[in-house]
Amino acid sequence: MYGLVRPLLFGLEAERAHAFGLRSLDTLHGLGLSRLLGPRPRPFPTNAFGLTFPNPVGLAAGLDKNGAHVDALFALGFGFVEIGTVTPRPQPGNPQPRLFRLPRYRALINRLGFNNDGVDALVRNVERVRVRGGPLGINIGKNKDTPNESADRDYLHCLERVYPLADYVTVNISSPNTAGLRELQEEQALRRLVGTLREAQERLGAKHGKRVPMLVKIAPDMSDDDVHAAARVLADLQVDGVIATNTTVSRISVQDDPQSRETGGLSGEPLMNKSTAVLRMLRTRMPEAIPLVGVGGILSGADAVKKMAAGASLVQVYTGLVYRGSGLIGECVEAIRRRKEAPSRGNLPNL
Repeated sequence: MYGLVRPLLFGLEAERAHAFGLRSLDTLHGLGLSRLLGPRPRPFPTNAFGLTFPNPVGLAAGLDKNGAHVDALFALGFGFVEIGTVTPRPQPGNPQPRLFRLPRYRALINRLGFNNDGVDALVRNVERVRVRGGPLGINIGKNKDTPNESADRDYLHCLERVYPLADYVTVNISSPNTAGLRELQEEQALRRLVGTLREAQERLGAKHGKRVPMLVKIAPDMSDDDVHAAARVLADLQVDGVIATNTTVSRISVQDDPQSRETGGLSGEPLMNKSTAVLRMLRTRMPEAIPLVGVGGILSGADAVKKMAAGASLVQVYTGLVYRGSGLIGECVEAIRRRKEAPSRGNLPNL
């Protein structure tokens, strides 16, 4: 069905299509017609961060910033859904237009800028969720006008508000669309911020009687030395997991596209190799006990398998949905299943 709908969506301005698509998902879900978009994947339970996932394919943060469409998104068959990024106070994000398609490259450029209704609105939306089809992650950030010196206050506020409702929390310090945010990935700043949040995580765990895993999402544009430093810090602080990666500011692979001159983060197929290289680097530098989530450029089941081969325990998709529709979820689940059930690695294709 998505093959029939996609030309309509691509005929709309990208952000309008985004909003229309989410409203349509809600309508289909409300009518019990979500299966028209494609069959749900067969269960393939996967364990990570102390959680059990119905399957290892999740939705990356950014599609549902306010947690207003969780029921409909789970109905597509995701093994987990991550909402956000959410900030303490509502903010409009960057001026429109701020979302651009590069169809030739099956890519997007966005400079949305953490546009969201604020953490209180997200909490109200999550409280109304009826049935979770798997773990729900909540991605937290800081407001645009909060200086980095005070960033910990914003992250702490969001962490405290979402902790009772989240199955895991992701700390987003890697979006390229909030000025200065990526400076928080620098070794000393990273150690201070994540150390503060780890202390709060343990305190909140005692208060609420449950330990909610905390993950950190990093950028694909760091140097090898910076990736190694981040891996060392995150391992020292014993985070529960790392998501690799966010979008890239590089335009090398799409420089002949007129849209490539737009500022913002590039996602989709051109990000695949870059994000997978960072994932692989992290896996070689971090303890096996810390699971990794591979995201960036997954447009096929084979791409998902490459992320798993590079060290991911779970994968996430976003831009792939725009170009492939929800059938991509099941395709990725089945490809990962075949890889996991193969008698030996010798029977696998070269990756």
